[in-house]
Amino acid sequence: MGQVVTREALAEAVAAARQAGRRVVLTNGVFDLLHVGHARLLAECRARGDLVVVGVNSDASVRALAKGPDRPLVPEADRAELVAALGAVDLVTIFGDVTAHDLVALVRPDVYVKGGDYRPDDAPDDDARPVLPEAPLVREFGGTVVLIPVASGRSTTALARKMAGGSG
Repeated sequence: MGQVVTREALAEAVAAARQAGRRVVLTNGVFDLLHVGHARLLAECRARGDLVVVGVNSDASVRALAKGPDRPLVPEADRAELVAALGAVDLVTIFGDVTAHDLVALVRPDVYVKGGDYRPDDAPDDDARPVLPEAPLVREFGGTVVLIPVASGRSTTALARKMAGGSG
């Protein structure tokens, strides 16, 4: 079982992992209502490295992301604890920015894994998905960016809508 840590403790753990020659993998997200897409993302992280670090968006950053007026559904401390309880995860930290730039700069991951709801930097401009803003920074530090396919029809937004009596 992983643990929720401060930024300072995270920096120390990452430094120790690097000194031991371990491969560091980072992902981040809201993780509001856990679903199979989250499980697949975290399993992919585990398969690609030795230390899996997850950044969980703070409540304020979720509101800034405009996920909806009632989001997040679950408070940040609970979301972080739930993610940390998953077997694929080693360390979780809460971050307060809309992007994970500062977290990427702190961790300097060997591999940065995100869902395919983002597009690669070199994707055609007619691709409606947003470009992953942290990708250039990951590469600047010598890391690799991996985008995994989204679980079709699975999203927290759709689950929340369905629970509210709308169509999912």
